Amino acid sequence: MTESILKQFESVPTTCISDATKGLYNLDSDIKPLHDDDKLVGRAFTVKIPVGDNLAVLKAINGAKKDDVLVIDAKGDTYRAVAGDLYLGMAQKLGIKGVVADGVIRDKAAVRALNFPVFCKGTTVAASNKIGVGELNQPISCGGMPIKPGDIIVGDADGVVVVPQEQEKQILAKALKKLEHDQKLEQEVLGNIESIRTFLHDILK
Repeated sequence: MTESILKQFESVPTTCISDATKGLYNLDSDIKPLHDDDKLVGRAFTVKIPVGDNLAVLKAINGAKKDDVLVIDAKGDTYRAVAGDLYLGMAQKLGIKGVVADGVIRDKAAVRALNFPVFCKGTTVAASNKIGVGELNQPISCGGMPIKPGDIIVGDADGVVVVPQEQEKQILAKALKKLEHDQKLEQEVLGNIESIRTFLHDILK
């Protein structure tokens, strides 16, 4: 069932999930993909790090399961990177699905060349320290949203949303219904000039 529901979420844009939940589970809009065509769906393996220390990220890469998404609570820091191309390349090789960080990465060109989904607040030149403080697989805050281990993470060109594990079936059903409605509406409205005018008239009257 888990794999089936993740597969279904792969066909749903983040915008439909946002609409289905009234925007309740959207991460900060500053968290964007390095590639606009990146799509990310998987279960959260959470990482909490202090500002400027990323040893726990290495521990997470080592401890996460195949197809997990690393979700990193870096407190929104944009000075020191949570990871660079070496760490992210290791994560990719070990089967991790992608990374979402409330922080920044470095080695942008090399990371983009990996074709590995990374959603973050941008890039920096500064590396992090490795003092070793941090927590794995505990509830965190990332992009202003509480995220628990096992929650579903969905990311695409528009941003990232979290689907709480205990609500995933209900949210999927609503999101699929919204997607169907949007597709039908688009076909009807964009069919010809008259249908566009009618739509606008109905909205603006």
